[in-house]
Amino acid sequence: MTQKKYSTYYVLNQKVAASKLGSWIFSRTFHHLDRMFLKVTGGRMAMTTLVAGLPIVTLTVTGAKSGLPRSLPLVAVQDEQDATSFALIASNWGQQHYPSWYYNLKANPRATCVINGKTGQYIAHEAVDEEYKKFWQYAVDTYVGYPLYKQRISGRGIPIMVMLPQKS
Repeated sequence: MTQKKYSTYYVLNQKVAASKLGSWIFSRTFHHLDRMFLKVTGGRMAMTTLVAGLPIVTLTVTGAKSGLPRSLPLVAVQDEQDATSFALIASNWGQQHYPSWYYNLKANPRATCVINGKTGQYIAHEAVDEEYKKFWQYAVDTYVGYPLYKQRISGRGIPIMVMLPQKS
């Protein structure tokens, strides 16, 4: 795999976002900005895409405890061998705990996703072994922050949830 070619602007912004301070700030602000941008553009554009060049998906999944729908924008890691599927990386900005969406997808793997303004139904599973290695490389090629998050996190792995389109 080769590193995706991003402009210097995107790479700089990705490095700032991946820093400890940047992660702390952006983890508390960018999902609100992304939601606003996604709403205004009909799900076609997010603030994170404009600032860092990263593809964003809006994931809607049933809450593991509440049973209520939970929606949030996440970075989508495209499967380079299958354009219909993608992965979500449960790095949680390099924090020590897993993101809540990870628990929700584990408990309820059926999800609705909006990518580039198109809505689809997906089924999630956790990547293991070779599939994990493949998607981890795609993730590293997509966003410079993932290896930094892995260094920062101790005592837990970084799960990868693979999203496959649901067959009708």
